[in-house]
Amino acid sequence: MENQSAVSEVFLVGFPGLPQDMHSLLSTAMFLVYIFSLTANGSVICLVTLNASLHQPMYLLIANLTTSGLLFDTVTLPKLIARYWFGSSSINFNVCLFQMFLVHSLGSLDSFLLMEMAIDRYVAISQPLRYSLIITNKRLVVICVITWIVLAPSTNAVIAMQTSEVVLYCPSSPKNINTLFCTQTTVTALACRDATNPRKFAFVCAMVVLLLPLGVILLSYFLILLEIFTSFRSENWQKAFYTCATHLLVVTLYYMPRIFTYIVTNIPSIIIIKPDINALLLFSFSNVPHMANPIIYFLRTKEIRQTLAKSLQRIKYRKKL
Repeated sequence: MENQSAVSEVFLVGFPGLPQDMHSLLSTAMFLVYIFSLTANGSVICLVTLNASLHQPMYLLIANLTTSGLLFDTVTLPKLIARYWFGSSSINFNVCLFQMFLVHSLGSLDSFLLMEMAIDRYVAISQPLRYSLIITNKRLVVICVITWIVLAPSTNAVIAMQTSEVVLYCPSSPKNINTLFCTQTTVTALACRDATNPRKFAFVCAMVVLLLPLGVILLSYFLILLEIFTSFRSENWQKAFYTCATHLLVVTLYYMPRIFTYIVTNIPSIIIIKPDINALLLFSFSNVPHMANPIIYFLRTKEIRQTLAKSLQRIKYRKKL
C-alpha cells in the first residue's frame, strides 16, 4: 500500500466517442427527458397522495414505482446533463460509490415493484370478490416498506463495500467511468487488485433480482391471460388483454436490455458491444421506462383521467376567483 493514496475523484465519460459538436444537443435532449420525468412522475405522485379515492393498492404500487423512477432520474440525469452542458465530468469517488449504490438499489426496487404489481393484477382478475380482503392497503404498505428498506438496498450495500475495497487504494492515474453514470461494472474496471469476486457476487445478485421477479411476473400474466380467455365475456376480455399487453411492454423495456447487458458485460466472450452501444442500452432500460410508466400504468386508467380532469378544473376555477 506504500506510494498509493486513496482515489479522490473519477471522471464521467458519458457516451464515449460522441463528437464535440453534439454535446449541446445531447445535453438539451437529456434535460428535456429529465423535465418530462419530473412532470409526469411528479404528477402521478401528487395525484395519488392528494386524492383519497386513489388510495387503493394498485395506485399505491404505481406511486411507489414512479417515485423510484423519479429518484433514479434525479440521481443520474443532472450529472450527465452537467457533463455535456458545462463540461463538468469529475465526480468525487465516494459520491460515485453512493450513486452506484442508489442506481443498483433503485433498479432492484423497480424489479420487485413490477413483480408486486403483477401479483396484484392476478389477484384482482382471478379473485375479484376476495381482492379487497387479500390485498389491503395496510398489507401493501408493509410490503412496500420492506421492499424499500430491506430487499432493494441490502445486497447492494455489500456490493458497494466490496467495490470500494478493490478500487479505493490504487495509483492516482485518471479514472474514467466509460458510461452514463457509476455502475458496479464500470467502477470495478478501475480496480488495481483482483475484482473477480466482487464482480461474480454482483452478477449473481443481479441475476437473482432480475430473473426471480421476472419468472413470477411471466407466470402471473400467463395465469391472467388464461383466466381472461376462459372466464371473461367477449366484451371484457379485449380490455383486460390490452391492459396486460401494455403492462408487459414496460416489463420488456425494463428486463430484456438489462439482462442482455448484464450477460455480455460479465461474460465478454459471448459478444463484444461497443461502449456507445452499451451506453445507449443502459439509457434504454434505465431511463426510458421511467418516462413510459406514468402513461402506460397511470394516465390510461379512466379513473385517473377523471381525477386529473377534476384537479385541473379546480385549479382553473381558483384562478378565476
